[in-house]
Amino acid sequence: MANNSSTQRIALVTGASGGMGRATAALLAAEQGMKVYLLARNKKKGQAAVEHVNKKSGRQDAELLLCDLASMASIRAAAAEIAGRTSRLDVLVNNAGVITLKREETADGFERQLGVNHLGHFLLTGLLIPLLRQSAAARVVNVSSGAHKIGKMNYADPGMVKDFTVWRAYSRSKIANIWFTKELARRLQGTGISVYALHPGVVATDIGVNRSTGFGQLAHKLMRPFFLTAEEGSATAIHLASAGQVGGQSGDYFYKKKPIAVSKLADSAEEASKFWSWSEQAAGFRYDI
Repeated sequence: MANNSSTQRIALVTGASGGMGRATAALLAAEQGMKVYLLARNKKKGQAAVEHVNKKSGRQDAELLLCDLASMASIRAAAAEIAGRTSRLDVLVNNAGVITLKREETADGFERQLGVNHLGHFLLTGLLIPLLRQSAAARVVNVSSGAHKIGKMNYADPGMVKDFTVWRAYSRSKIANIWFTKELARRLQGTGISVYALHPGVVATDIGVNRSTGFGQLAHKLMRPFFLTAEEGSATAIHLASAGQVGGQSGDYFYKKKPIAVSKLADSAEEASKFWSWSEQAAGFRYDI
């Protein structure tokens, strides 16, 4: 039975065309009764995910929102599009993530992992703050990773032109998620919007796996039994998005639904503030809070 439109909570999940994003969207719709916007860059896969979510929930209110998080113009267009569809947003799950084995750039010239995993979400979240502020108790949930522990930022080479490796780039994007979470939580104090980061565990999704090679196919087949399913991996995100009592404070980092410590560098308020300033300049966007 569909909830009354005036009381039904409204969520947006990025990277929702497959894997953990699709599972998160489906569980928010089916178990929590939320209306969910699925943000995806591929129309065919995105529409298939919408149909999956609607089938799981037994309703027909999930909607696709096309957006390429590697393009600032696309993000701005998507934010304007959703503002035309809804007057409120209760939950934003910044789930989308990429791993590139070789150095790649976004449409705006940023190293792709930092550009998509952080800067895209940084801009999207900022543009959606007005909708989040219309909720009585909005939540922003950022999917990070235990890889943040080896992450760091080199401001002299933010594009990693001189020093790119896949894990250095990925871990940097994941500590970026935590710095973003902590500084955003600080800035949003007193607004009613809570912000959380999480480590989902090792999830069996397509991210970072090149199955076009025999080795890639074999490695995935051998390791898959030890991975979490997409549904298991989304459990903490669902908890942070929907639980009456989360059990931690805004700005905390969670694993298995409980707040846990982050690396010393990730926990630095000074580093978070410095990185926020860099992000605003890079994205060409200043938060209005």
